Amino acid sequence: MTKFLKKDEINSKWYEIDAKNAVVGRLATIITKILKGKNSPKYTPHMDHGDFVVVKNIEHIKFTGNKFEKKKYYRHTGYPGGIKETTPEKISVKKPEEILKLAVKRMLPSGPLAKKQLTKLKIYIGENHPHESQSPIVLNIEELNNKNIIRN
Repeated sequence: MTKFLKKDEINSKWYEIDAKNAVVGRLATIITKILKGKNSPKYTPHMDHGDFVVVKNIEHIKFTGNKFEKKKYYRHTGYPGGIKETTPEKISVKKPEEILKLAVKRMLPSGPLAKKQLTKLKIYIGENHPHESQSPIVLNIEELNNKNIIRN
């Protein structure tokens, strides 16, 4: 018999990740799994029981190859001929946190559950963030990539 979690059984943890010299896609996969709750043995696909993720030093994030200049992000204004394109190079000048947010958002399945899970992602420029009182668990990206702790 399968046991499903109830809302009162959910205890969310807080994780802190330093994005200095981290590759965008690899960091986004780790964050996505934590937000969805796949790092927990009580994973239930239809419920939001993922944990909170605080990412700092987002201005030092890296792309592999020449994607920083060549990759294109598209959006549409809703008007005829209203397709707009931009690159990570242009985005990083105004909103460097938007690059990682877009990567994580596109890795989550679409729908209301994904929007709720994305609100648990907190991205900050620099070392300081206002979530020290939650005493987040510090995750080292190099260890996670090498030991396959979070990856399946």
